[in-house]
Amino acid sequence: MQATNDAVRGGGDTAVDASRLDARFRDPLGRAHQLPWLEAAQDVVFEDGPAIRPFPVRYGRRVAPGWWWSSTTGRLVAYGSGVMRTELMLLDRDPAVVALVCRPVELVWREESKVVGHAPQLMARLQDGSGLLLDCAGRSGPSARLAARARVVADAAKAAGWSYRLAGPPDPVLVANVRWLAGYRHPRYAAGPRMPALVEVFASPRPAVEAVCELGDPIAVWPAVFHALWSGVLRVRLDEPLHERVVVSVARQEAEAA
Repeated sequence: MQATNDAVRGGGDTAVDASRLDARFRDPLGRAHQLPWLEAAQDVVFEDGPAIRPFPVRYGRRVAPGWWWSSTTGRLVAYGSGVMRTELMLLDRDPAVVALVCRPVELVWREESKVVGHAPQLMARLQDGSGLLLDCAGRSGPSARLAARARVVADAAKAAGWSYRLAGPPDPVLVANVRWLAGYRHPRYAAGPRMPALVEVFASPRPAVEAVCELGDPIAVWPAVFHALWSGVLRVRLDEPLHERVVVSVARQEAEAA
């Protein structure tokens, strides 16, 4: 690695080639570095470092920077806004994701005579070793500047074997449901010795409350059911409001294993 500096490779052409982009990031000790993007994407474990820049506190905003405890990694992840927290939550439940971090890398390139930089809001490391970069477009859609930079980042991600997503606002019902289940994401809510019975009682799709009452004290059983829904052991439609009679079943992989 090399220490970061103000130099950015490439000339002043309007078109941006991925091989002419640099990546600025910080190592686990907080030291700044700058490398060619295609090299960094293959060699740097971005998820082990902090955000490339600290998240500012904007007074008057309803949601301030904070920390999300990730069930994927068992670690805290710093986020800078409410939309970042929501996307963290949704990715934390994705079985393809093995690590999460907010804004760990900034891509920089030249456009004509000026240096342009963009730090995607989230990065996820996937099971196949590749990465996902993600930006949140907001309710009114992406600004012209974000849309232009997103095209460059998408091409850069593709060139490195990664992916990029410019996410619009997620379905509010989905978010509300996943937020509820996230309250039970910690392993302390896992079924433990109840797991075989939990899988068996939901072997055929049925209303949740019926199965819960069969398993024992609802106060003790409901948290295990919610954790199993979060972790994917059980499945339910998340595009409809959750309620006690919602139909729950065993996820396909669990049914096959049983």
